[in-house]
Amino acid sequence: MTPRLGLAAVLAALVVPMLVPGEAAAQRQRMPSRQELGGGNTPIPTPQQEKTFPLGASWSLVQLNGKPVHDRRVTLLIDQNLRGTGFAGCNTFSAAAYPLRQQGFAVGPIAITKRSCDKGTLDFERTFLIALRATQKWDLVNGRLVLKGGAGELVLSRSL
Repeated sequence: MTPRLGLAAVLAALVVPMLVPGEAAAQRQRMPSRQELGGGNTPIPTPQQEKTFPLGASWSLVQLNGKPVHDRRVTLLIDQNLRGTGFAGCNTFSAAAYPLRQQGFAVGPIAITKRSCDKGTLDFERTFLIALRATQKWDLVNGRLVLKGGAGELVLSRSL
């Protein structure tokens, strides 16, 4: 036996606990009973299937931080190349946008055009873009895309 294999065998013997033949069955993971899960008539919870982010779909903003958005046209499209583009109310923007595992979401630095608009429109646009940049989670709820993060919540509905 080579010195490396001998060392590996010694380490494996130290790390892997010795099982007495009768203990092997006790060491197997036991499934919890229906009683342990909450009673005889309680349905057993099923693991939620992970959702797939709708790449290539066009979205329009309908709510910003819980307030309806009726008078502004704001759009978002995340394409197959994970590039987010859209209209923020006055200017167009683009950024890298990454749907992650467990419905996580990351948005890179945002590039924006420099059109001049009234102060109210620019303030709204800034609030939207800050919320978009800070997005950490996404979800599909009743056919709407919900983006949540430290700077607020965006609710978008599918558009043409």
